[in-house]
Amino acid sequence: MIIAITNQKGGVGKTTTALNISAALALMGQKMLLVDTDPQAHSTISVLNDPGCFSKSLYDVMMRQEENIETIISKSTIPGLDIAISKISMAKLEPSLLGEIDGHYRLREILEPVRENYTHIVIDTPPTLGLITLNSLVAATHILIPIQSSYLCLEGTDDLLETIDKVKRVANPELRILGILITLHDKRTNISKDVVKRIRKVFGGLVFKTLVSKSVKLEESPAYKESIFTYAPNSVGAYQYRKIAEEIIQRAEN
Repeated sequence: MIIAITNQKGGVGKTTTALNISAALALMGQKMLLVDTDPQAHSTISVLNDPGCFSKSLYDVMMRQEENIETIISKSTIPGLDIAISKISMAKLEPSLLGEIDGHYRLREILEPVRENYTHIVIDTPPTLGLITLNSLVAATHILIPIQSSYLCLEGTDDLLETIDKVKRVANPELRILGILITLHDKRTNISKDVVKRIRKVFGGLVFKTLVSKSVKLEESPAYKESIFTYAPNSVGAYQYRKIAEEIIQRAEN
């Protein structure tokens, strides 16, 4: 299973979700690869002690300046989790690939040789609907969409769903929406409660039963190069992401 964590809105917890879902599945005995496609490289920075020691990144492989994605895959600080690293150079990828006939297939092509090495692959995408995200959707088997529990949560969702439909029609007919994950939920406010009801009404059974609460521990853990499961193993965030990982496995089997 290749899961793209996708939402064109920023600040919805994509990287937090990518990191902690990957860590949770690794704790369950799954061999995991996290692919960081975001030029901000937050996933890379969060799980490598010295990301600066790498001279190359995913950009070089996708631009075919490196022959093999294995050259930019490293063991992370999280047991059982490898990462394909990103750098700011990824920002040059979209203009470089524009006009290339296979521009939106590059990520799928380079992941194919290592796909059997991992139980699952998780792709952390940038907060845009550009060519990098398109590559991620073409490469993925499943999409997980984090939506923040806030007033403007559904803004832009129609554009994302339309893009997913186009990818399914043209480039990746097997692509499935794994689920909608409600993030950054503040159970103390009425607006958050109302938003959750609205999201569940719009998306029905696509919405994960478990949601992710706002959490200082979840915000802090990447600074210490840890997942929530080692940084705060008894926290609400650790419990929630563990339950979400269990739901992912169940949904993938159905």
